[in-house]
Amino acid sequence: MSENSLYRHGGSFHPEQPFFVLNAAQHYSVIASENPAISHFYSFDVAQSAGMTLAIPDGCVDIVFDCDPLNPKGRVCGTTLEARGADMLHNHHYFGVRFAPGVIPDFLDVMAEEIPDHEFSFLDVVPDARLAFEQIVQSHSFSQQISLFNAHFTPRLVRKASSVTAFIIHAMRQQKGNIRVDQLEALTGYTCRTIQRQFRQDTGLSPKAFSRILRCQSALTSIHAQGNISFSDLAFNLGFSDQSHFLREFKKFVSTTPCDYQRRIAHDALFHRLRYH
Repeated sequence: MSENSLYRHGGSFHPEQPFFVLNAAQHYSVIASENPAISHFYSFDVAQSAGMTLAIPDGCVDIVFDCDPLNPKGRVCGTTLEARGADMLHNHHYFGVRFAPGVIPDFLDVMAEEIPDHEFSFLDVVPDARLAFEQIVQSHSFSQQISLFNAHFTPRLVRKASSVTAFIIHAMRQQKGNIRVDQLEALTGYTCRTIQRQFRQDTGLSPKAFSRILRCQSALTSIHAQGNISFSDLAFNLGFSDQSHFLREFKKFVSTTPCDYQRRIAHDALFHRLRYH
């Protein structure tokens, strides 16, 4: 697989958390899921020299297991709405499950609207999961952790969403987030109010917030895929009103400018840290 195809298995969109990769001690391992409800699984150790690990908006629910032998923990993390610090400890080993954008796992005992920009203790919001948790954090094999997670949770993987929400997510992903609510009205035949209410009920996010997140993720994908990229062309292609609008949005979501981000991933060898299995 090409180094520049970060999380783009089979040409489909896979959301990125590049600062997780940049703070990995050596390798950041990724395994794509056969189930479309899950984007991918990941595994890494946080480097002793790592700075603050940033989580950036990706529209996804992550379940992150800290496999520390003395004090293991599990967290359910909703998408952030702007870049913010993620609580990851030096020299700790983490196993993560990243769900596809907009998917809410059905086994979570929490409403969709409570999830974005919040974290929950895994054992607090996943009833009767103590055995699964203990087996996963005690395993020393990435593939076995995935098998354990699938065995325990596949039957309750996806919370049923309305057909209109599923259609909107598909349309937004096709358009890389560059789509307006009035266009969604025309595509679905539903009013703006109905679209807003149903989408938030199913995903916890407004359509506008979700599309902005996808658009920023699309910008990251383009930066990763192209060495010499024109940021003014990228802003235009993604539907930003002008380059300054793109720069403001990118900095809010990624906590740096596109140019500085590009230098950082080159300096810290982002793609060489990735290992696909």
